[in-house]
Amino acid sequence: MITKIPEDKSGAGRPYRVLALVRGETLSKVRDITEEEVPVWPELLKREFLMALTVIALLLAASIVFNAPLEELANPTETPNPAKAPWYFAGLQELLVYFDPWIGGVMIPSIIIFGLMAIPYIDPNRAGTGYYSFSERKFAASVFAFGLFLWFLLISIGVIFRGPNWAWFWPWETWTTERVSSGVSRNLPAWAGLSGMLLYFSLGFALPYIYWRKLIRSLGPVRYAITMGLLLLMVLVPIKILLRLLFDIKYILVTPWFNI
Repeated sequence: MITKIPEDKSGAGRPYRVLALVRGETLSKVRDITEEEVPVWPELLKREFLMALTVIALLLAASIVFNAPLEELANPTETPNPAKAPWYFAGLQELLVYFDPWIGGVMIPSIIIFGLMAIPYIDPNRAGTGYYSFSERKFAASVFAFGLFLWFLLISIGVIFRGPNWAWFWPWETWTTERVSSGVSRNLPAWAGLSGMLLYFSLGFALPYIYWRKLIRSLGPVRYAITMGLLLLMVLVPIKILLRLLFDIKYILVTPWFNI
């Protein structure tokens, strides 16, 4: 860093002095753009601006053509059936069908938030930073896409397929309040549920260690345990949903403290 100093009364002296020596490239140096790269301005920002204008125009046209699905004023003495949350909470409401309220409404959202916050600390791969690349981030992109798909699937089920008494209605069926949701009549025995959970998590941690040793070395033991723990918990959610919908199994593991 160089700064200019005032000259003395006689006019002698050096007009500049060195304050610090910083090793490395200077900030003013501009790297040449390769053939595979595109400058942000104006190429990227121009496309993003045009896409934003297109989305705004489509939303404006949709708001003119379609009326907002508003209902009558709320009546505090009468509860609607079904009482559905807004669409962005319908997936959370659908989780309450398959889990205990404190698991579906508290634990699962908390684990999702913790997992998203932990991504920058457990993912050491810096390839693909600053641009879109599936080939360099296959594992991360696939896991994120799966979680996003699962969340919107739960929202779609809650909005489209749930009718009065939160029973399952196909789109071509008429909603009737007389129809009740089919009751779940059985839980897995304690020994079967505990054995299944232990087998699931044991294989989930062991198989990647056997077949993807490169992944283990890149993550390290602590980050690998956190990554696989979050991944196995995420995969357990659709497994639990399928067991409920296909085999009428309410809980995999029943304990005096919690039910899964």
